[in-house]
Amino acid sequence: MSPRRKLLAAIGIGVVLAGPPVAAFNIWLNGLVERQGRQELELAARRHMALSEARVDRVLATLEDVAKRSIDSCKPAHIEALRQATFTTAAVKELSIIDPDGRTLCSDVGNQPDQRRVTSSEPVAPGSSVLMEAVTLGTPPGVPWVRFRKPGVGGANGIAALVPLPLFVPQVSNDGEPMNFHARMLTAGGSLIAESGHLQDGSGDVDELLIADLSSSRYGLRTHITAPPGHIAPGQSDLRAIGSIVSGLLAIFILALSVLLPRREHTNPIADIERALGAGEFVPYFQPIVDIRSGRLRGAEVLVRWRKPDGSIVPPAMFIPLAESSGLIIELTRSLMRATLKEAGAALGKRPHVTIGFNLTARHFASEDIVADMRSIFKRSPLKMSQVVLEVTERQPIENLTETRRVIAALQGLGCKVAIDDVGTGHSGLSYMLKLGADIIKIDKLFIDSIGIDRNSNTIIETLIDLAQNMRMDVVAEGVESFEQVVHLRELGIRAAQGYVFAPPLPGPVFLKLVEAIDPLKVREKEPLKDVATAAAAAAG
Repeated sequence: MSPRRKLLAAIGIGVVLAGPPVAAFNIWLNGLVERQGRQELELAARRHMALSEARVDRVLATLEDVAKRSIDSCKPAHIEALRQATFTTAAVKELSIIDPDGRTLCSDVGNQPDQRRVTSSEPVAPGSSVLMEAVTLGTPPGVPWVRFRKPGVGGANGIAALVPLPLFVPQVSNDGEPMNFHARMLTAGGSLIAESGHLQDGSGDVDELLIADLSSSRYGLRTHITAPPGHIAPGQSDLRAIGSIVSGLLAIFILALSVLLPRREHTNPIADIERALGAGEFVPYFQPIVDIRSGRLRGAEVLVRWRKPDGSIVPPAMFIPLAESSGLIIELTRSLMRATLKEAGAALGKRPHVTIGFNLTARHFASEDIVADMRSIFKRSPLKMSQVVLEVTERQPIENLTETRRVIAALQGLGCKVAIDDVGTGHSGLSYMLKLGADIIKIDKLFIDSIGIDRNSNTIIETLIDLAQNMRMDVVAEGVESFEQVVHLRELGIRAAQGYVFAPPLPGPVFLKLVEAIDPLKVREKEPLKDVATAAAAAAG
């Protein structure tokens, strides 16, 4: 029998025998969808609670620290102390002094706070004097917040911390995609603190919903998450809808493929990264840093992308955490620096006023290997050491600040500049600013997004600028996405900024076209700032 006839016969037999496989497939798939859905929700609940507990830990630690320093009045010195404490705790957006009845007397943003109305109040934990309260600010219906209130001793004034609701609910699912379930955070007494997401119309009967309910063992918190099975595992749900039609044919094709094709070996993701390093698949992308007063190019931050042989790009979130945990981030950084020099070293070396920034993690500061790497990689390169900016990231906390300060001093001795990235968030608070002796701070996008809208953000930025000036540090604003934000940054005295309003991270050839367009080697009339974005678009096109 010819191969074609054998194939046709196999298909015919498969169609005849499709009934039992179809039924078995649907039964298996229904069970798989439900099991995966329940596992996903349970994981989301544990993640949700862990994040909330960690944020409560930081808030309570801040309240305890302020209380120990006897900060209990509206004196300017006490207001300034509250302001500094707010800056060191990312979760806290306002600290205030309260009277024994819980009324706000003043806060770190002024002596005339918005009207606050308490809608529920419970101890944050059994036996704790700290109360966790749901409050609204402003006129009815008001903006909801969570307030942690620590009463004073013996009828003295107390302290309260305001925390935004989004910090108590997940904004993305476990895989980093938009949340496709409904999440609520409640107190032990059942009062709603915050919720996020919603159940779409047509999601099915309430009895069919998957539910995860988890109570904190440390605080009076309970998370409640619900979702229809199809929203948790939409791919399997789609297969279930069409399984009765195509599962017989699918089984035949799967059988044919399993016979004709070799089995794919299960790949080790760490081995994949090692192979990609050897093949030079990690490439630099450049996001420009612009002088928002002159329109000149001040530099660029180098961001790594994984470009596979088929041309597809793997985003950093898919491999950077694994590279850091495995220690491969050290070799990845070396490879990125060499690739940057190969692509852009000659062009940037002719422009000594343009800096180039690389991200370092806590692992880089465990020894002086990074100092030796800088000597080895940049010693004979066209790029001057003074053009190199090494950015201290906060994905992992720095355990030994003393050793890190010594390594930073050695890097600065080579001529490099050191920047603290994402200032205002993460592990460091202001401690990195005060202790590491850096040259530059980069204000996080979190504050830039609210500039000109939220007075707290303006106050924080102004304070950071004052601190940076006193410590002789330059300031760069990250995540700038509109010219309205540029105007506000100018008014606040910031000169350098990066963000999508100017250009997204660009591959090397496109970035070099942009460099030549806005910073040509031949002298010409200076272009206005608005032309930077235009030049970026032209270079990309």
